[in-house]
Amino acid sequence: MDWYSQESYCEGLPTVPVPQTGLILVTGATGYIGGRLVPELIKRGYQVRVMVRSYSPEYIERWPEAEVVVADALKPGLLRKALKGVSVAFYLMHSMLAEKEDDSESVLRVASNFSAIAGEEKLQRIIYLGNTGGSRSKMPGHHHGNRFEVIETLKQGTVPTTILRSGIVIGSGSASFEILNSIVRNSPVYFMPPWAHNPCQPISIRDVVKYLVGVLESGQTKGNDYDIGGEEVLTYREMIKILAKLKRKRPLLLPTPFSTIRLYSYIVSLISPVPAQITTGMFESVKDNRVVRDLTIQQCFDFRTIRYKVMLLRALSREEHDKIATRWSDAYPPAHELTMKLRELSKPPRYIQSYSISTGKEADALFESVCQIGGNQGWFNSNWMWHLRGIIDRVFMGVGTSRGRRSATSLRVNDVIDFWRVEEMVMDRQLLLRAEMRLPGKAWLDFEITGIESENLLKVTAYFQPRGVPGRLYWYFFLPFHHFIFKDLLKQLSR
Repeated sequence: MDWYSQESYCEGLPTVPVPQTGLILVTGATGYIGGRLVPELIKRGYQVRVMVRSYSPEYIERWPEAEVVVADALKPGLLRKALKGVSVAFYLMHSMLAEKEDDSESVLRVASNFSAIAGEEKLQRIIYLGNTGGSRSKMPGHHHGNRFEVIETLKQGTVPTTILRSGIVIGSGSASFEILNSIVRNSPVYFMPPWAHNPCQPISIRDVVKYLVGVLESGQTKGNDYDIGGEEVLTYREMIKILAKLKRKRPLLLPTPFSTIRLYSYIVSLISPVPAQITTGMFESVKDNRVVRDLTIQQCFDFRTIRYKVMLLRALSREEHDKIATRWSDAYPPAHELTMKLRELSKPPRYIQSYSISTGKEADALFESVCQIGGNQGWFNSNWMWHLRGIIDRVFMGVGTSRGRRSATSLRVNDVIDFWRVEEMVMDRQLLLRAEMRLPGKAWLDFEITGIESENLLKVTAYFQPRGVPGRLYWYFFLPFHHFIFKDLLKQLSR
């Protein structure tokens, strides 16, 4: 997707670009919101530096006008390099998925490192995006509680920090939209917990980006806290009913006295691409009455936010036209970019199995076919095996097969394909996928196209590095199925 030819999210923003601000650092740029903020800043003439945790040539292709720096906020030396010469930093590194106490501690350590080094490097501002309202949970790893602590840590530093708190974000590829869309599409009967009648204030991804750019360009927002939300206050039940009406569905919404968020999150994760860990965050936002109570920011930026129905129509249109620029899965699971790559192994994986087929089809046509597997296209006649494996994975809180993909027709490195992620891609020659399901080991699937005289050889190779005896048993259990699955898959791809 050519980002720079797209309609600007900031049309109607009553501020003007201030490119003399200096170097702008965007952390979390590979995530859903950060990935949409970067091109907007570049369009408005800012000098942008993108901080990533692992280098990929795809980032250079994706943001040719931005500087890309590799850094880890848990490593002060690397973080100092990323913040060197920066004037303003967007802090978008937080994860909704910290579930363990040590994860919670690392989230706060990141904030502490960032605040301290930003002060040493004399940054003018930090801009942070978090969640509206809610109570400060003391549960270890509770992501809303973490964010309150992160905000306090940043504000205790010497660099003025502007805080934005948003409600449920709706847009093409957003987790909230895909959760609602899956409920309407896949569940003719849905049980409504008591908190389904709580008010919440969804906001469009366009308006979130607009506010982020707006506070950058407005000096009066420096060091202040703001709640941001859409034009309407709706209940969770109303949000589902409006979407159902747009999709001409009539789900039966039945009240229930049970209000356990974890149970609802788990059930919804079985009918949605979004795992329970993220679904929990959305339901917590609804239960905690996430509405804008402070309207101060509307005095700073006089523009009309997008109504909920329009948010949905825009998201559905983008999905229908296959123009989703970023997706929630870009940053899930956390730290996926730090996972061991196939080429980084000291020696080849223990188990390697290859299958191939000769065909007279052109290499570019074969590669295009390979790049469209998964998602709605599926895995041809081997769908049953992938779905079975995915159901087992979701039962044990893994990513599952229904995670889908950002685009049905295009791929880039780090894109998700169901429970795989694109690790490497060489045009018309290779597509290497890395497994992200729960496994007793590490797995890769490598598609290669090589020319042999007047034909092309399409080959798929399964790599597996087992972890102990369970890993070996896992490999030998599925080995008898490989011949039928991969041979058929190659024939279908060639066809």
